[in-house]
Amino acid sequence: MRVLLLADIASGHTEKWARGLAQMGLEVGIFSFNKATFEWYKEIDNIKIVYQPNDAQVKHKYSNKLRYLNCFKIIKKKIKEFKPDIVHAHYASSYGYLGAYSKFHPFVVSAWGTDVMKFPYEGKIKNKLIKFSLNKADAICATSNTLDFYIKKLVNKPVHVIPFGIDMNLFSANMEFKSKNKFVFGAVKSLEKIYNIDVLIKAFAKLHAKHLQTELLLVGDGTESSNLKTLVKQLNIESAVTFAGRVPSAKTPECFNKLNCLVNVSQYESFGVSVIEAMACKVPVIVSATGGLMEIVTNEENGLYVNEVNENTTAAAMERILTDKVLTEKLILNGYKQVNENYNWQNNLKAQIEVYNKLLMK
Repeated sequence: MRVLLLADIASGHTEKWARGLAQMGLEVGIFSFNKATFEWYKEIDNIKIVYQPNDAQVKHKYSNKLRYLNCFKIIKKKIKEFKPDIVHAHYASSYGYLGAYSKFHPFVVSAWGTDVMKFPYEGKIKNKLIKFSLNKADAICATSNTLDFYIKKLVNKPVHVIPFGIDMNLFSANMEFKSKNKFVFGAVKSLEKIYNIDVLIKAFAKLHAKHLQTELLLVGDGTESSNLKTLVKQLNIESAVTFAGRVPSAKTPECFNKLNCLVNVSQYESFGVSVIEAMACKVPVIVSATGGLMEIVTNEENGLYVNEVNENTTAAAMERILTDKVLTEKLILNGYKQVNENYNWQNNLKAQIEVYNKLLMK
């Protein structure tokens, strides 16, 4: 089977889907508006880069719009060259609209989060575009029941809920990366406003003033990077905070294993992949009580909720993890069990391929 993914090649999620499908024996093509940050696909024979631009996307929206329009000129040609059995757009707005425009069938759309939770409510035109993409799809996929709910508000069509699970062989506890003298809190997230990294930094500053053995590790990059580094400097905690930047996917299990606690207090989340990755590595988690995070985490059982996200409530939850060893051990054990039973990546891949097979049988 040949599957063409319309997706951001620089995204770790795209890499994971492409690698997983390739490992299951599919021929995978990738068409991307963006350029890969790391050439992770180089050694994989059955992954082909059908199209990517010569440079990465930039912050200037006008330049990206021109790039987007150029892709509409070449998508049909690239589909003819690759000859896919399935075209699968990952992200229902931009890539979804591109796939719908191509008029190729069978056509699958996967929603990722803001594409159905935020984009359709930014104006009538955007609302019509997203509905057009979803209505043209022969199958719609989502990673959580939260996304299923938002999709159903837009179109009256069935949705395949396929969690974005993890490979338990890659994400597992490894104590050799843990610091012996420091208790490390952290986030593995893009440095964007919706993820409240500034709240985490302020909460950490409050905690660090009382517990000097604590450190903060931030893995990821984004438009807020400069502002967040300035905030750390203003709070005079530079010596205790590390900005690791974006790391290759192969290095992320090591990053999780450096943590003693993962903190994800996003404004909203469609799912929360970093949370289950942390759980698999036997790292306790603190999350905001929102969206898909509430499907993964049960408060006081396999993680802690921050119901009203601010620096005080977040710092209080962090201090509980730091000081209550009995609670922390309970969260670790139950978190690992939750991931092992519900988010096995091989089962998720099989479910996705089953969607493809049913479409091809039609």
